[in-house]
Amino acid sequence: MAARVTMNRVDEAFRNKPIFMPYFPLGYPDLETSIAVIEALAKNGADLIEVGLSFSDPLADGPVNQKAMQRALENGITTAKSLSAVAELRRRGVEIPLVLMGYYNPILAFGLEKFIGQAESAGADGFIIPDLPVEESEEFAGANHISKEQQVPGYSSLPLIRMLAPTTPSERMEKIASGAQGFIYLVSVIGVTGARQSLADGLAGLIGRVREHTSIPVCVGFGIGTPEQAKAVGVLADGVIIGSACVRYIGESRKPVQAARDFARSFHAAMLEIKHAQ
Repeated sequence: MAARVTMNRVDEAFRNKPIFMPYFPLGYPDLETSIAVIEALAKNGADLIEVGLSFSDPLADGPVNQKAMQRALENGITTAKSLSAVAELRRRGVEIPLVLMGYYNPILAFGLEKFIGQAESAGADGFIIPDLPVEESEEFAGANHISKEQQVPGYSSLPLIRMLAPTTPSERMEKIASGAQGFIYLVSVIGVTGARQSLADGLAGLIGRVREHTSIPVCVGFGIGTPEQAKAVGVLADGVIIGSACVRYIGESRKPVQAARDFARSFHAAMLEIKHAQ
């Protein structure tokens, strides 16, 4: 397999900050619809998409995402089908970064090197694994490498995106942030995913603490449900991650692909307001 520069898409996305980053799981409400939904998000304003890999015990996810993943599993979604779906999205002309977000157990069961290799071949741009702490990620990092024969100038292995939370102690935050790649996924609230009525207190200070330890983009997720909230976060952060609100809005629609277009356009417009004001 010929090596390629995979970080360019992620780097390029952050050239015009803040960016809009929706999450949507493959296989919900069915595989073909989920592919079409992600394509619609990508072509109507999303700057980077977190592509969900379903798991039966998603501890970090709230009820909306859990329900969607359960539906996807009932429909027969698998890791192999998910990777094939990423390749299909690239064939359909989706050019923005696609970061795979999933739990470690299915990845281990699939085989680390096999998973990483097929993800790269499919056109993925990185990984988010909520239940893989930095202290236990050595095995994944070891599999996520390029042999000397394949290395080319400027090549970077697919980044494992690190997550930080408000409860992360300063010493551990420094350890995680200083070695992070791609961007930091900053969890804005304590608890599982899901839109909240208001933004977390002290968010600006939390973002500032993270930026003391890294120069890579800091993106905020968990609890953001409206374009107005996204705009408030986007003033502070480099990217805004919308998960449960995206899944709920699209999942409740009788026309999910059109709903995805409308959702992406509304949040894209919120980010544009910030950019035009800068």
